[in-house]
Amino acid sequence: MNFVLYDEDLHWKNFLPLTFTRPISELRFGILTLKEKWEKYLDAPCSYHTQNYLSEKFSYKKADTSVFIFSSFVPNKNLVKAIQSLKLGEVLFSQAKVVAVYGSLEDLSKISSLKKIKYENELIELNHVWDLFQKNGVAIESDFELMCNGRKSQPLSKSVTIIGDASKVFLEKGAKAEACILNTNSGPIYIGEDAEIMEGSIVRGPLALCEHSTLKLGTKIYGATTIGPHSKVGGEVNNSLILGYSNKAHDGFLGNSVVGQWCNLGADTNNSNLKNNYGNVKLYNYAHNAQQDTGLQFCGLIMGDYSKSGINTMFNTGTVVGLGSNIYGGGFPPTFIPNFSWGGSEGFVAYELDKLIETAERVYERRGLILGELEKNILQSVKKFYSLS
Repeated sequence: MNFVLYDEDLHWKNFLPLTFTRPISELRFGILTLKEKWEKYLDAPCSYHTQNYLSEKFSYKKADTSVFIFSSFVPNKNLVKAIQSLKLGEVLFSQAKVVAVYGSLEDLSKISSLKKIKYENELIELNHVWDLFQKNGVAIESDFELMCNGRKSQPLSKSVTIIGDASKVFLEKGAKAEACILNTNSGPIYIGEDAEIMEGSIVRGPLALCEHSTLKLGTKIYGATTIGPHSKVGGEVNNSLILGYSNKAHDGFLGNSVVGQWCNLGADTNNSNLKNNYGNVKLYNYAHNAQQDTGLQFCGLIMGDYSKSGINTMFNTGTVVGLGSNIYGGGFPPTFIPNFSWGGSEGFVAYELDKLIETAERVYERRGLILGELEKNILQSVKKFYSLS
């Protein structure tokens, strides 16, 4: 079977600004990205069917027939078994929603004519950007079982204090933890390859600290949190995801939030995650160009790739920062900051693309990487089609 992770247009827009630079299936959720999960469960490679401007980097493997898996769904053993059991011309449904189609690309436009197969077991669906942190605890626990079951962890240092079940702490090769407190009563703690938890840190699981990432001295982590690869984190973090290659290296609070790649939160950057009146938080929705009620009492910051904040930046409850923005200065900036914006509470000017690329090239170089033409083309497309400046 040829497996394709399929982005519905509206679903893709519901995850902006994080999906400006990637398909939905490239989002990290738990320990792994959605694509990594599918490939592990299916034991087969997957390609993408997503926005045209992303397809040069995230390619679609064409075939006469394929299994198109709608990328808002999260795999589990029962779901994968049901998908692998599909016959040509069949569509898998769950509560009137399409989960997977076995057929041609043209069949996606005539689903009503295909044979319907009902899926009645439990599954996780990601409908909105805030689902990433809201459902992250279940995802970390599932990935922990998928990746660590039957394997032996690297030994823990005797300087580490464990509260709860020590078997719920897993260290990959090269991972380090010294003189820290790890509490697994609320969930497992995964420490990826060459990742490090420095002295004085206090962690309450579930936590996914991915490869080559660091919790700096005295960091406090609680509530299901994922720190993606090659990131540095300090201060206080609650129920948040950092997708990777981003830094929150100093004191300050990050709560109920999602931060993209290649971001930097300056020293003492803080976000509010609870309104003073304890009401539901609204969040800007790109698909409808309007604020949307999340139904959540706790919701903090959503930040797109390549964005940064200066020291002492304060983000209000339910703030969305687009791609490639630079926020600084006193006071609270607006709760929606468009792509390529430079400024703060006193106003914004356009952040020119050539300046952003110049900075990004330096940041990549520090990690021993090169900002390639594919990445530059994606940024140019976002600037052309999704910039308000």
